[in-house]
Amino acid sequence: MGFIPQYEPFFDESEAKALYEYMRSGGWVTEFKKTQEFEKLISEFTGARHCIVTNNCTISLTMALLAAGIKSGDEVLVPDMTMIATPNSCKIFGAEPVLVDVEPDTLCMDLNSANSCITERTRALIYVSLHGRCGDMEQVKAFCQSHNLFFLEDAAQAFGSYYSSKHLGRYGDIGTFSFSMPKTITTGQGGAIITDNDDYAGKIARLKDFGRIRGGIDIHDTIGYNFKFTDIQAVIGIEQMRKLAERINRKREIYALYVQKLHNIEGVRMLPTDLAQTTPWFVDIYVDKPDEMSTWLKEKGIGTRRMYPAVHTQCAYNVSAYCPNAELAAKQGLWLPSSVQLEEKQIDMVVENIVEFFK
Repeated sequence: MGFIPQYEPFFDESEAKALYEYMRSGGWVTEFKKTQEFEKLISEFTGARHCIVTNNCTISLTMALLAAGIKSGDEVLVPDMTMIATPNSCKIFGAEPVLVDVEPDTLCMDLNSANSCITERTRALIYVSLHGRCGDMEQVKAFCQSHNLFFLEDAAQAFGSYYSSKHLGRYGDIGTFSFSMPKTITTGQGGAIITDNDDYAGKIARLKDFGRIRGGIDIHDTIGYNFKFTDIQAVIGIEQMRKLAERINRKREIYALYVQKLHNIEGVRMLPTDLAQTTPWFVDIYVDKPDEMSTWLKEKGIGTRRMYPAVHTQCAYNVSAYCPNAELAAKQGLWLPSSVQLEEKQIDMVVENIVEFFK
């Protein structure tokens, strides 16, 4: 058995054939009809009224905040346990991310902690569904409404995950997804914005295309930028979407196998996960010595990756924040091999070597 990577993308001949046919057809390459087709598939899958695809999810978050009127100097509540793109999306235009602790069982924003962080400058809340999990989304929505906050869902890792049978990303005023390499479906880089709000959708469509009144017309009545997608990515995305249902099922099967095989190992903790609603992004475990375990597994031909550091401890931020749950998750968290094409015999190899590590 060869080296088992922590994650790798999954393409086959369908993407290659579709790209070849597209290039032979004289496609426009930049975003056009294939991009529109990809957006329509995402809208239909999530149930959202509008979908706008972008060059990446960081920019999707930034454009969502700009469309909502968030300005330089405004404060945005952001969980302390997230990929650093989440707070960075605020920093791009001068908004200030305020780092909030997370719930221990979901690693999603703790609303009690959020409440204590609100000031007169707080204008928005970004809720991250970490690894596809979430808390009570109706409570989050009600919290934002009660404090008059723009509610933005960073569902980058949650494509195919739900709360009460409603797709994540649809509880907020705007939701965003990522299609970067390690996601369940990928276009290499890429992001998507979904919303049921016509005004937000219109503003975002202009923001991503130089502020033009419409494509192909060089008349600009607002400031905009170049955050467009490409039809080449869309062709890949369309083929990936055709495999999405199968991949959702397989990701859930893989996680269930890990739970089954790891549950009796003292020293390994896994978070409660509703696999009827959640498509787990990565398989995350929590151990006292994750660096030592990672080194041990690498020597056995198994790739892993450490959990994100708590944002407030990163040199790029280095701010004071009381976030013990985020710090503990960062201290103990380790991602195991999680590729959608992972085989059960590979999972067995991972588990056997974890058992050996503890011996």
